[in-house]
Amino acid sequence: MKTAVVLLSGGLDSATCLAWARDRGFECATLAFDYGQRHRVELGAAERVAKALGAREHRVVRIDLSAIGGSALTADIAVPKDGKSLDPTTAIPITYVPARNTVFLAVALGWAEVLGAADLVAGMNAVDYSGYPDCRPEFVRAFETLAALATRAGAEGTRFTVHTPLMALDKAGIIRLGVSLGVDYALTHSCYDPALDGRACGGCDSCRLRARGFREAGVPDPTRYLTTPEA
Repeated sequence: MKTAVVLLSGGLDSATCLAWARDRGFECATLAFDYGQRHRVELGAAERVAKALGAREHRVVRIDLSAIGGSALTADIAVPKDGKSLDPTTAIPITYVPARNTVFLAVALGWAEVLGAADLVAGMNAVDYSGYPDCRPEFVRAFETLAALATRAGAEGTRFTVHTPLMALDKAGIIRLGVSLGVDYALTHSCYDPALDGRACGGCDSCRLRARGFREAGVPDPTRYLTTPEA
């Protein structure tokens, strides 16, 4: 059985990716990051999902991206809740964390090399997302090129693959896929600005995308919201 390192934030997308990898026959080692994010509650969700979906091993790596700031998720900047950044004609939103996926994939690549694995799995999506540049297929292919050049395993002939099974799916399609693979979305967390008790705010982009996905998929939304997201 081949091993895959799966980026697991505890959100809807990454949980679906883990289920996808397991269904494809991979033995999964999951990796979450405590990076100074305001929604650290997602780390508990990642642990729950890893256990429920049978990860071989789950690790949390601390990388303090709040030290550089520049994002509403890691600095003292308000999380937008007007839905405007969901418009594809707008600028990249302030919830973009500078170089986050580059950093996360780099650590995942290092762990894959230690484990003797050549497969990484991540939840990047180019359809139903908030305009982040490091969610595009061009970024993923460029990282595969970097992996071949930057590692001992690559120099010795290992070909690393970054699997992004959600890349061409909208949120409803992701949810339908996850349901078919047995994902319990009640275990997951998506909100960028949760309440102290863990409830989702209902107004941030991530809450809006999540709620819309469940509506369009025709699947009951198990999320506990402070305020019901607008349609």
